[in-house]
Amino acid sequence: MMKENPVAKIPEDVIAAVKTAENIVLLTHAHPDGDALGSLFGFGNILKGIGKNVLCFLEEPVSHLYDFLPGVETVECDLGNYRRFLKDAGKNNLHIALDCGDRERLGIFCEEFLQSSPFIVIDHHQSHASFGSNRWVESDRSSTGEMVYELASALGAKLNYESAYCLYVAICTDTGSFRYSCTTPRTMQVAAELLEYGVKTEEVGHHLYDNYSRERLRLMEMVLSTLNLYHNDRLAMMHVSADMLEQSGASLQDVEGFIDLPRSLRSVDVAVLIKEKSGGSIAVSLRAKGTCDVADVAKMFHGGGHRNAAGFRREGKSIAEVQSELLSVLDQTLEVGKEQ
Repeated sequence: MMKENPVAKIPEDVIAAVKTAENIVLLTHAHPDGDALGSLFGFGNILKGIGKNVLCFLEEPVSHLYDFLPGVETVECDLGNYRRFLKDAGKNNLHIALDCGDRERLGIFCEEFLQSSPFIVIDHHQSHASFGSNRWVESDRSSTGEMVYELASALGAKLNYESAYCLYVAICTDTGSFRYSCTTPRTMQVAAELLEYGVKTEEVGHHLYDNYSRERLRLMEMVLSTLNLYHNDRLAMMHVSADMLEQSGASLQDVEGFIDLPRSLRSVDVAVLIKEKSGGSIAVSLRAKGTCDVADVAKMFHGGGHRNAAGFRREGKSIAEVQSELLSVLDQTLEVGKEQ
């Protein structure tokens, strides 16, 4: 069987823009996960290796959950330094947004970022809302990290241990350690090729899964105590409040991965984690493993994501109000899925 060349799908204008640019700003979404950060630092390393002047910008410091990533010390969080980078670059600059499904997810400085052109977007979200001047979006890819690997090949760039390590983390986290349906034969092939650079799976696993603090474990206990099951145990909901964060001494960053706990229940098709953030805003994470498409659910609340992993935000609502809204929507969605 003839295999399709994955590099051939990359738009020529994206490859050309990266090749010709001398100064490149790399961005990703606010509150970045492993794919976002692994892609950011991995691609930054790759671009520096082919002679580019690179600035990796985040609106806040990297979470302690990912401070083991090579290149984390290069991240810039000062908007003044970002502006100086652009001033020194003049017109010869390029912005690239990685793993960002819509413009708002670029964070509080999104409008300023989007004033620059060209602005390339590289993303794999099913619910991607087009923005930027040039786009490469493939929703059937496991991760943005996998896409960055293909782009490196198209650019003729050589990876090193540090870039391979970052991209392996990106792929590993977005595939649930290769358990999710987004994992394809090409995903496994790319992961295998990254391991050839000396990346050790047990070391990555240790950093990703054996990194709990006492505060995080205390918070997990509190969050699990809120777990409720609905719809014949097919729907699981739990939440984390600002009070829980204060009492446990943990941060909202420590909640990452908690949603996998209710999702692991045998009977559960959809898991929901509602997070109360500072200022009263609510963030909701949705995970599915049945017929329910949680990306469609998230769209109803102006969010997005993938079929099995999505999310959205709500302003001016309490945890109880968001729970009530979701119960109404998911009750109908699960009923429809049951009939199919």
